[in-house]
Amino acid sequence: MNAAPPDEMVDGRGHVRPHWRGILAAFSDLPPSLTAEAAPRGSAVAEAARRLDRAFEDEGVGALLPGAGRAARAWRCDPVPLVLPAGEFAQLAAGLAQRARLLEAVLLDVYGEQRLLAEGLLPPALVFANPAFLRPCRSAAHPPRAPLLHTYAADLIRAPDGRWHVLADRTSRAAGIGHAQENRRMLGRVLPNLFRGQQVTPLRPFFDFWQDSLQRLAPPKAQQGSDNAAVALLTPGVHHPLWFEHVLLASELSCALVEPGDLTVRGGALFLKTLKGLQPVDVLLRRVDGRNLDPLEFGGSQGGVPGLLDAMRNGAVRIVNAPGCGMVEAPALGPFLPALAGRLLGAPLALPAVESHWLAQPEALALLRQAPADWTIRPAFDGAMAGQALGQLSDAALAGQLARIAERPQDYVALRDIPPSVAPSAVGEGLAPRPVVLRLFLVQEGGQWRALPGGLARSPEPGEGLAGRLPRQGTAKDVWVLSEDGTQITGPAALPLPPLPIRRAAGELPSRVADNLFWLGRYVERLEGAARLMRAVLARLDRGPLLPRELAELAALAAALRHAGLAEAEDLPNAAAHSALQAALWRALREGGSVAWLMAEIGRLVEGVRDRLTGDMHTLFSLPLRAIQLQAAAPHRGMAGLEAVLGGILRYSAGVAGAAAENMVRAGGYAFLDLGRRVERGQTIAAQLGFALAQPASRIEGGLRLALELCDSVITYRSRYLGVLQPAPALDLVLADPGNPRGLGYQLAALRRRLTDLEGGTEEGLLPAVEALMATVEGIPRALLAAADQAQAAAQLAPRIAALEGEMAAISDAIARRFFALLPPAQSLGLEPAAEPAVLFWGAA
Repeated sequence: MNAAPPDEMVDGRGHVRPHWRGILAAFSDLPPSLTAEAAPRGSAVAEAARRLDRAFEDEGVGALLPGAGRAARAWRCDPVPLVLPAGEFAQLAAGLAQRARLLEAVLLDVYGEQRLLAEGLLPPALVFANPAFLRPCRSAAHPPRAPLLHTYAADLIRAPDGRWHVLADRTSRAAGIGHAQENRRMLGRVLPNLFRGQQVTPLRPFFDFWQDSLQRLAPPKAQQGSDNAAVALLTPGVHHPLWFEHVLLASELSCALVEPGDLTVRGGALFLKTLKGLQPVDVLLRRVDGRNLDPLEFGGSQGGVPGLLDAMRNGAVRIVNAPGCGMVEAPALGPFLPALAGRLLGAPLALPAVESHWLAQPEALALLRQAPADWTIRPAFDGAMAGQALGQLSDAALAGQLARIAERPQDYVALRDIPPSVAPSAVGEGLAPRPVVLRLFLVQEGGQWRALPGGLARSPEPGEGLAGRLPRQGTAKDVWVLSEDGTQITGPAALPLPPLPIRRAAGELPSRVADNLFWLGRYVERLEGAARLMRAVLARLDRGPLLPRELAELAALAAALRHAGLAEAEDLPNAAAHSALQAALWRALREGGSVAWLMAEIGRLVEGVRDRLTGDMHTLFSLPLRAIQLQAAAPHRGMAGLEAVLGGILRYSAGVAGAAAENMVRAGGYAFLDLGRRVERGQTIAAQLGFALAQPASRIEGGLRLALELCDSVITYRSRYLGVLQPAPALDLVLADPGNPRGLGYQLAALRRRLTDLEGGTEEGLLPAVEALMATVEGIPRALLAAADQAQAAAQLAPRIAALEGEMAAISDAIARRFFALLPPAQSLGLEPAAEPAVLFWGAA
């Protein structure tokens, strides 16, 4: 029988531990309910949990992407923290620092001289059969250099004896530190009263220390007086479960957030592909599995940066943690660590580990067979997989598992099944004890390890394994380290850095980020254009029986809907019925429809540029969008429901435009967001005007009225011309007027300004094409004024104006080739060597 789990809050005599008393008093001081809808009034703890849940939902922390169709929290933060007194935390930090030094010594030996193998302290099967042992990382010509481990984390549980025991080591990427920081930030923002009167050690100095230590890891510069070290965090991308943490870390450490496709190796060095060419990268903080770093070294890897390991061997870039460090996460290594500590450190391990045995050893297998219910089985080499408690299996399942172990005992490790300690957590309307697993984090600087004065505690769900990777769903807890009276909080020593040159350009913007911002602008504008078009249709469907003129307008609008992919040919209305068109509008808004797809893509792109948006901007870009998606998916129909959804889309688009205009610096990110909006709006205007003017000369007035409505320019025209509707002034307003933000001329003028800023006004760029199109558009009203019959001339303009959509699309393609594809310039083949042009590898992949 396992002993009862210890209680973090209560001591052995049933008394509340001193460091918990202040926390319980703080909760008792909270108001019971701060929301009017809470009925009946709940407890203070339950209300605190609800407020914290809402805050995390608003931030999108750990949630599915807004465009995924449904929102589900992956992480829930409990309002009750896990509290550690300063002395206890100091002992844990010292024990883990010793363990980190031991694991790094093992790594240096395994990837170096391999004396531990020669002396028999490590079985060869623990190394060469380990999938995480990366053979290309061991080179006789390039022996490993410390530090291999820069960050380290460990999972701990408090055993029934009251002591903390190491459950698992995290040496590859140490996930979870970003969530620990976010838990602290959100708890302080939502429940500041909890911190009053508590001496909680802040986390910020640790991240300052980490940032400076990354700077010191940079290889020596080729010349003195160069810029500061360039640090980048390598992420698999927006679809990775820990993408949000990668965004947080990049922000906290003030480093670039990059994906493998953003990087390239040239001349044995690593570079980031930016709008102004290749920028060197000195330190790469990886959040990508080691086998996926370099496809030249690991043939089966997906993506990666060709030549990256070669650049690392040459000393041109420092990768942390070094690829291959994950091999010491293998659970089978645990039983050998006490002996290795005596050999490599000359001292026993200060912090005990959960008892474990590699079942390849006969005595370990015999121990398991004596009492299987006392053990948890884990894979020998996969530290990311959770264990299986044999005591929870049925007799048949247990017999099958023991048979599989007997066939290949070297593939399994047995861990003593220890119930973890419990801590108070918000459950329902009050507090209840829940098991906790504690993850602590450390960073190395010059051989010295420093622990984050906090961590990530989680409460495993029933039946969930204690070890293994962080689950995608669960309850997390902030970890408080209470500082002692008189303790001074000091930050890291300042680095001697050269003065930074003043920069106002956006040359360091990665081309991938610029591409995402460009398409974010396009899709937001396309969403708005679709909503305006659908609302114009809806206004006519709501009028009852249609007059011939209104039916002609509706037919033009239906053609525009089909062109935009919002309706099908069979949805064309007639004078008697138009229910099919109304149903088509709902189909576009619901899951699988074109508008629903647009909203999903916008959500994906917002997450993709999250590191370029402030918290307020991200909230404005994402929260209203999620509300619109839920509103569109609700089981309501009819005109009123359509009007509500379309109105929400228009307000959302206006909010995005306003936030970008008032909060984004007029360079880099804003420039490409605005370029996307102007290109898309220009295409939309040209396409819709082409359909509106596709009328006979006798009905051209109705087409002009529709053109003004679609361009939201009715009031402006009326104030200028007092209701006299003529083709030349109407088309001048929607085509050529550079002061009308809903006109095509305005979009072209904005394109010219943005491209001038980005290209510097060179004649070889995109400006000539934009200016030629501006001249064409400005000439249309002048030609109408000179025509003998403006109505006849305007009716003949529809094909020409519709063709402007293709010309705007050509400009969009040219922008993509110029800034996003990053291809080397075209060059002629077959020339004499002296005449062959020099090739500028402008960020080429």
